[in-house]
Amino acid sequence: MMTIPALPPPRFAGPMPDYTNADAQLRDAAEKLEATFLSEMLKSAGLGTPRDAFGGGQGEEQFSSFLREAQAEELVKAGGIGLAQSLFEAMKVGANA
Repeated sequence: MMTIPALPPPRFAGPMPDYTNADAQLRDAAEKLEATFLSEMLKSAGLGTPRDAFGGGQGEEQFSSFLREAQAEELVKAGGIGLAQSLFEAMKVGANA
């Protein structure tokens, strides 16, 4: 049996910036928005839809949303798709206006 090696941790382009409290709140909101977006994209891709062969019934359908949300949050923690950074920058400009 073949063993799959673990992936290295994600590398960031530079040191994480030191955010002020207001910036930290904006960053948190941007990351939550990105996680919500990714959760909806995972839903559209069919992640969490019941399988025909081993369908878990109504319980599986109800709890699949929790799985999608948790996976989307982990995607954001791992660097996401860059949406949070764009949202953060846009909200920061809007907050300073």
